[in-house]
Amino acid sequence: MFSYRRVSLRASEKPTRGWGIGRLAPLESRERLVQLARSRSPADRDRLLLALVDLCEAGGNAAGQEPVQELLSSIFMSLVIEAERDMRRRLAEKLAAAEWAPAALINVLALDDIEVARPIIAASPLLKDEDLMRLLVEATIEHQIEVARRPKLGHPVVAAILRRAEPAVLTALAGNLTAELTDDDMRELVAEARRLAALRAPLSRHPKLTGELALQLYVWLGQAMRQALTERFRLDPRALEEVLAETVREAHGGIRAADDGLVVVAREGERQEMERKLVEKLHKAGQLRPGYLVRALREGRLNLFTAALSKLGDFDPEQIRQAVDSPTPDLLQLACAAVGVDRSAFPSILENVRVLNAGRPGGSVAPDRPVSQAAPQPPPKVVMVNPRAARRR
Repeated sequence: MFSYRRVSLRASEKPTRGWGIGRLAPLESRERLVQLARSRSPADRDRLLLALVDLCEAGGNAAGQEPVQELLSSIFMSLVIEAERDMRRRLAEKLAAAEWAPAALINVLALDDIEVARPIIAASPLLKDEDLMRLLVEATIEHQIEVARRPKLGHPVVAAILRRAEPAVLTALAGNLTAELTDDDMRELVAEARRLAALRAPLSRHPKLTGELALQLYVWLGQAMRQALTERFRLDPRALEEVLAETVREAHGGIRAADDGLVVVAREGERQEMERKLVEKLHKAGQLRPGYLVRALREGRLNLFTAALSKLGDFDPEQIRQAVDSPTPDLLQLACAAVGVDRSAFPSILENVRVLNAGRPGGSVAPDRPVSQAAPQPPPKVVMVNPRAARRR
């Protein structure tokens, strides 16, 4: 997408003379920079990369001049393309707030692995609305989530997120208290909260929520959040009873009103299918990792957790459903261990699953026993089998 040319520094070259950067030499001697540039050692190349960042940070406005920008872009791109991911991450953290950084470099880092891209997406002043909207189309779900979380997100980007209606991205947007959300945007998010449970908690706390929208949101909330909304907006008890009664009538009739006024039949498993597709997208993008299980549970999305665990371990979804409904946590612990969840993280996972699943699975696992010995041999019908591993055998 971006072109670059390799640039080497030679002792006879003084590219910064006359552009105002030469005075930065005390940070790193010119001779030392030349030595690092000549070295083929990856460690020296990384040191050169960070040294150049330090030079530019101390250069003030000089680094933003057009001739310097062209040179910096060439140098940084030639170094970044060879840098390891950890080094790219460190570079992204240093450049996140830099106004002098080459725009092409910033756009490349924003499309890098999410660990590299996250600080850039969150803070870089060089990412304009059109750059952020391009990320919504070209990047992974995790990148899109970071776009939705960006502070002071502009309304054009907000509108693009609402048009795409990706559940995880909508949830991130609902939790962004500084995004430029209009009344119509809030109304659209509250309407989406009917089918997306993860939207409800952040919307109930949003400063732009109105009393009218709070009344709509009320019927989909748990008791604690209902009480908080009632106190915050002084909701009329009679109005609440009418809204609840209408919701019950719709539930019994199996219908819901569409945003455009049409009445459509509610499809069983609609949300589960949507979350399954989300997991598929993450998996295809190489972004489905054990840490996503924790995120799903923190967002109160048990179905997303089970779908992600099934995909990560290549388990049959029915096996995972049996594990979370089991009288003991042993099967769930075995499944989590099989996909690489750290043993120390399992108690938190178990607690969150129980909160979302009416206290199941029950029982406890002794903390001093290895995972491999934590559970008795389960019945054949619920044995955790990885089909891919089975085929290899």
